[in-house]
Amino acid sequence: MYLDTISILNYKNIASADMAFSPRLNCFIGDNGAGKTNILDAVYFLCCCKSRTNPTDRDNIRHDEEFFMLQGNFVRGGVKEQVSAGLKRGRHKSFKRNGKEYPKLQLHIGLLPAVMVSPDDIVLINDGSDERRKFADGVVSQYDARYLDSLLRYNRLLAQRNSMLKDDCRDEELFDVCEMQMGDLAEAIFNGRRHFIENLIPVFQHYYEAICNGREQVGIKYRSHIADGPLASQLQSVRERDRIIGFTTKGTHKDELEMFLDGYPLKKNSSQGQGKSFLIALKLAQYEILKSTAGVKPVLLLDDIFDKLDASRVEKIIKIVSGDNFGQIFITDTNREHVDLLLKDSGTDYSLFKVSEGNVSKMP
Repeated sequence: MYLDTISILNYKNIASADMAFSPRLNCFIGDNGAGKTNILDAVYFLCCCKSRTNPTDRDNIRHDEEFFMLQGNFVRGGVKEQVSAGLKRGRHKSFKRNGKEYPKLQLHIGLLPAVMVSPDDIVLINDGSDERRKFADGVVSQYDARYLDSLLRYNRLLAQRNSMLKDDCRDEELFDVCEMQMGDLAEAIFNGRRHFIENLIPVFQHYYEAICNGREQVGIKYRSHIADGPLASQLQSVRERDRIIGFTTKGTHKDELEMFLDGYPLKKNSSQGQGKSFLIALKLAQYEILKSTAGVKPVLLLDDIFDKLDASRVEKIIKIVSGDNFGQIFITDTNREHVDLLLKDSGTDYSLFKVSEGNVSKMP
């Protein structure tokens, strides 16, 4: 799968841009703040129905403009797919496939798998468990439509139960029905996450070892209330406590993915280089999972990934992504030397672009 062309209008700091891409390697050079990340984000938006860097759609409209428009022409399994997205201030987002509006955005998820690696991934280490759940959910939802449906329905029921708790609702039968439905959906979510993590771990460890020469051991552990028994029974047992607190204290919305380096929590025991290597290996493993489930090679978006890495790790990563295992790649960097090294190692077709203050030009 690859993106052949893209048109961008009023997206973030990009007023207007039309680009044709290489099916293999596309590199964007420019200073920080020039707009390189915004190009990759536009590609991600067309694949995943949302911005990777700013999930509030209206905030992606260029300053002093009333709308943004994105259109991409993809080739998936030899079949052309035109995808367009747009938003006008005060209106709902429009998302179309081959000129036809989607009745539900979730129907698009998984058609065009994409993986983005960026400095923002550090939240997976430094922030709360909700960020790690979002990561797992974002991957599984791209290959399992039933999982995504279960997740959306569970979140609606969770919001309903929280509202009932805050309103001090005393309709116990209504609570019973809500909690029973949450329990069934939580079981599906738990199984989906568990299966994903089990498949992810060996691939992730393989990539980390390749990047770091096996100097450290890494691991991920999945913890969930569902492992303690049926959620409906657990929710019933804590109902009074939850009424006092005002929110639901048990469920898959409290699941945790714990990350380890040499047996110790990653957050407190890793250098910047180790943390970044951990995250890159994690995202490359995500790529492998999506490739095997979708039957096509996802688009790989690498945003400023070489910062804070030593020369040895940079060289290893370049060697990995230059291999035949990967398909179309988009990469940004302020350092032309990194890009030249990648182009030298890839020995394949490429396109090179210069980005400056939101303006994009192709380089020879």
